[in-house]
Amino acid sequence: MKLKQLYTTVLLLTVTCTAIAADIAPNGLTLPEGYKDWKMIGSSHRTDNNTLRIILGNDIASEAARAGKTNPWPDGAILAKLVYKDRIDENWKGATVPGKFVHAEFMYKDAKKHKDSGGWGWARWVGMEQKPYGKDTKFWKECHDCHLPVKGRDYVFTTPAKLP
Repeated sequence: MKLKQLYTTVLLLTVTCTAIAADIAPNGLTLPEGYKDWKMIGSSHRTDNNTLRIILGNDIASEAARAGKTNPWPDGAILAKLVYKDRIDENWKGATVPGKFVHAEFMYKDAKKHKDSGGWGWARWVGMEQKPYGKDTKFWKECHDCHLPVKGRDYVFTTPAKLP
């Protein structure tokens, strides 16, 4: 009986650890809990790869965006970019709408912790199953290098939307 209890305990721990690890990027950053409820900061449409992007921010990021204090963004700000393939809506042929979900990208501002990457930690979770992206801890360099053209904007492409 004790062997069966031990087996059950080990199995439960394995399942729990696997579930927790699914939320952790190779560089140790975690998928932010509740990010789907964050406020919208902006949107973008990439014509080079036919994707729509909805940019969300945690409370620190959204407050900075509303106040126009984004260069630099404050420590603690987290930006989420939800990426979808373009799709023409069957009921509205003139509209491009979100199609298949591609991935969620995140930028975590901590100037001290991420001093070697422009003050930002970078992570991505792919597909509806939110699988962590990257083969090793250096995958973030791909993100950082893409954002080099906007180094003068604190590495952020997003232009916050103005609200009335």
